[in-house]
Amino acid sequence: MAKITKKTKISKENKRLRERYQSLPTDTLDIIDGLIDRAAYMRVTIDEMEEDIDTKGIVEMFSQSEYQEPYERERPVVKQYIQMSKNYQSIIRQLDDKLPKVRAETGGDDFDDFAAGRDE
Repeated sequence: MAKITKKTKISKENKRLRERYQSLPTDTLDIIDGLIDRAAYMRVTIDEMEEDIDTKGIVEMFSQSEYQEPYERERPVVKQYIQMSKNYQSIIRQLDDKLPKVRAETGGDDFDDFAAGRDE
């Protein structure tokens, strides 16, 4: 089976995100275009980091020199993973804030609609 390139994965994720936000007005899409691109890149990169962490673990043996006793330390990719995950979540939150708010179906007596329509 042929390995899918990172560029192809990013394109696929970019398309998925654009479909999610396609209902937004064109001027809003123009504004969030870069966020969508960044989010697609970050999602694919985070997935790659997860694979690396799953394969190689969270910690590694490390020594400053050959004369020092090696000790366990957190692998640098773990910190990068955590930071990128936070940034990705922030971007997705920003994008989702642009979507129209969906009101929860309460099944009640439409009191909110009544109260919002009052002319007092």
